[in-house]
Amino acid sequence: MPWLLIRFTASPQNVACLADALEACGALAVTIEGETTEQRLQSASEEAGLWSQNRVVGLFPEQTEVHRVLAKLREQFADAALEHEVDELPDADWSRAWMANYRPLQITPRLWICPTWCEPPDTEAINVFLDPGLAFGTGTHPTTALCLRWLADDHTTGRTLIDYGCGSGILAVAALKFGATRAVGVDVDPQALAASRENAARNGVGERYLACPPSDLATDAAADILVANILAGTLVELAPELARRVKPNGRLALSGVLTDQVAEVRGCYASHFALQVQEEDGWAILFGRKLA
Repeated sequence: MPWLLIRFTASPQNVACLADALEACGALAVTIEGETTEQRLQSASEEAGLWSQNRVVGLFPEQTEVHRVLAKLREQFADAALEHEVDELPDADWSRAWMANYRPLQITPRLWICPTWCEPPDTEAINVFLDPGLAFGTGTHPTTALCLRWLADDHTTGRTLIDYGCGSGILAVAALKFGATRAVGVDVDPQALAASRENAARNGVGERYLACPPSDLATDAAADILVANILAGTLVELAPELARRVKPNGRLALSGVLTDQVAEVRGCYASHFALQVQEEDGWAILFGRKLA
């Protein structure tokens, strides 16, 4: 049967809420589009928009009454213009159509992120099998790539890790494949916890991975490495909590930080860590050892 695509322009602040609202209105899939040609399926629970200009696209059955969808959205977004356009699409297997947009992604010479329906290009490399859309973190965004490259730089072998704000679990799974002895994924979103457990099992590291909400993390739990790819405001708020979760002389890596937010985030951790910075496409990762 034919389908309807309803595209809305959205500010970064409204992306997640609008995606949630489209799912509530009956969208069968929600896609976030940026100014570039890159597309990826995104769950409605995912944090914040990834581009400065965004389009949130809902896929609906042909018989959907668009005016009813718009009326429901206006109840929630009374002050928003809800600029939109509607396209009718011919019959197609859209699950296969969006799958065709994803190919294995090389992060470093020895690390690939591979959708489960693709053969890994290099069977001798570290291959993390991960499907887009389960939860935040597929390797395509600079913040995730920055964290993965940092982990790949021989930081994980024989060490324990906490992935705070684990999303899809991509960082913990990669760390375990690099040689970490065990990893804990922490997230407030039950969907993220379920997705990260599934991804760990799919990658053969489930026995060394534990996922839990912050409230279930033991009071004295600490690791050799803590990675947190969240948002700057959350990193600032959680600074005391994250600092105490790193063992003496352990390592910390923080991302999800815009370059103009680096000074604020670094200042909140300065009493415990000497942090270095790397930047990519307007985003930054802060990393360093815990001070004695």
